[in-house]
Amino acid sequence: MRTQVAIIGGGPAGLLLSQLLHNQGIETIVLERRTRDYVLSRIRAGVLETGFAGLMREAGVGGRMDAEGYVHAGTRIAHNDEMFRVDFEALTGGHVLVYGQTEVTRDLYEARDAAGGQTLHECAGVKPRDVDTDQPFITFLHGGKMNRLDCDFIAGCDGFYGPSRQAIPEEVRTEFEKTYPFGWLGMLSETPPVDHELVYSNSDRGFALCSMRNEGLSRYYIQCPLADSPDDWPDEDFWEELKRRIPAEMAERLVTGPSIEKSIAPLRSYVCEPMRWGRLFLCGDAAHIVPPTGAKGLNTAASDVNYLYRALLAHYKDNDDEGLERYSDTALARIWKTQRFSWWMTNVLHRYPEQSPFDLRVQQADLAYLRDNETAQKALAENYIGLPY
Repeated sequence: MRTQVAIIGGGPAGLLLSQLLHNQGIETIVLERRTRDYVLSRIRAGVLETGFAGLMREAGVGGRMDAEGYVHAGTRIAHNDEMFRVDFEALTGGHVLVYGQTEVTRDLYEARDAAGGQTLHECAGVKPRDVDTDQPFITFLHGGKMNRLDCDFIAGCDGFYGPSRQAIPEEVRTEFEKTYPFGWLGMLSETPPVDHELVYSNSDRGFALCSMRNEGLSRYYIQCPLADSPDDWPDEDFWEELKRRIPAEMAERLVTGPSIEKSIAPLRSYVCEPMRWGRLFLCGDAAHIVPPTGAKGLNTAASDVNYLYRALLAHYKDNDDEGLERYSDTALARIWKTQRFSWWMTNVLHRYPEQSPFDLRVQQADLAYLRDNETAQKALAENYIGLPY
């Protein structure tokens, strides 16, 4: 087999890159370790930055997103019983879209099917080879036999545990990591959202987030110890704890119901440098992870896709390799800014096991400054809707 761009990973990043390239007449083959049903069953966040939404439209797959997505022109931040709103549109003229990652992936799969794009699922033992030469290729097991895929370039969109990053020599990679001493217990329920915008809450008992998928599907999170299991949290206990962590007037109107999904996610920050080795380019979780507090995980993958897509387009259309040569530096410059924002949001909203009375007072002052200062709110709004590509 041969293609121009081989893409490892059939999640939203890999599929978006393949669709953008297809529209420009550039051939791709996507290799995915899991089944299509498994990829579509993954429950993930769904806050889309302005840039991500623009890429979906550019790829020709933004129709359902624009019709069914929820425009969020602001967000609410609470500290115990006090709450204030950050108005994205008034401060920046922009907004975010709430549209589930599952729906993004479904739209991209349907577009790839319609275009006749080749996506191979249940590929095992995927290994990029000779990536530092001008003739890279990938070997993998599929359909009961070993296969070889020759290509011009490889895009590693295969997540943190995929093989792409491991193809960069260990002595070349520099990895930066911060782990947080707590996780998020998330629960999905077929209940109306408690508010029409996201609510981030810092309470004496820990962090909470009120989110949604649509008018009848809500997603709630509470900070919990990493040692906890979802089984430790019956639905009734979750709802009661959530009510304790959000303002009383909001707790009173909260509609509860049985969970349809419940899980605990650890929080971590991670960056791998460089994001390019020869003709291999890393995108998304293969190169970086952010805590979910700032809603940046999927969006940082999209910014990588944007830079790589435009660099590949310049290569094939204009014989210009500057974008490819600068890809890692360009992508990392934005990634570190989103890392800073996600780290700051996490620090200002969560309770840490070793926080001193001084630390708590500084945290309260940070929230009060944000509440009272338009410049601080504008900085949050600019980062939340997405820094320009």
